[in-house]
Amino acid sequence: MKQLRFLATILAATLTFVLFSCGSGGEKKTEETSTDTSKTQPSETTAEKTPESTSPAHIVTVKHRVANYSKWKMSYDADDSARRAAGLSNYVLARGLGKDSNIVMVVLKANNIIKAKEFASSTELSEVMKKAGVMGPPTINYIDVVMDDNSQISHTDRLLVTHKVKDWDIWKTGFDSHKQARIDAGLTDRALGHTSGDTHNVSIVLAVSDMAKAKAFIASKDLKDKMTEAGVEGPPAFFFYKIVQVYQ
Repeated sequence: MKQLRFLATILAATLTFVLFSCGSGGEKKTEETSTDTSKTQPSETTAEKTPESTSPAHIVTVKHRVANYSKWKMSYDADDSARRAAGLSNYVLARGLGKDSNIVMVVLKANNIIKAKEFASSTELSEVMKKAGVMGPPTINYIDVVMDDNSQISHTDRLLVTHKVKDWDIWKTGFDSHKQARIDAGLTDRALGHTSGDTHNVSIVLAVSDMAKAKAFIASKDLKDKMTEAGVEGPPAFFFYKIVQVYQ
């Protein structure tokens, strides 16, 4: 879509965070990856390229539902120049899993957060989204990346967790101390960040190797108690997605 080229949390960003989505060097090619390769995207790579291979200081994640993914993707690919003019470049493209497959998350590198916000609020972008079949208002996050793991893993499924915290340092200590529990649940830390200029809004991207374990973990009393102890305010938001395309 013309001005979409999101955002985007993995780490929620996929980081969002990767967020910000955070992929890996061992990613398998997906159907979307193979069909998305085109001459109009000379900088595009296959899913074997890891999203963590670069660590942008700032990213923008854009998440929205589309009426038809293929139609939306054509519009998105046709609009790269407008995004680049706003200092935005493609980073990761992802789709929700299962019934959320028409929820698209775009993760973009941002040279300038102010310019990115001006672009996102423009009437032109709104019109482009409408023509591309975007349903409802998009969720846009501007993220300062704190951690972006570029080690190679084979999983393409991701979990983006977003929530508010009372104090970043206290929360981070609690988060770090709970790492083994995440590992036991088949989750690998991939990216971490917070809203640009606001450390109270956190985005985490986790690679998922066992979906059943991951879903049990996020519903567990253990995680709820740990979040409360770490100062998480309000209910967290969880979004499972799959990386379908990574850009250089």
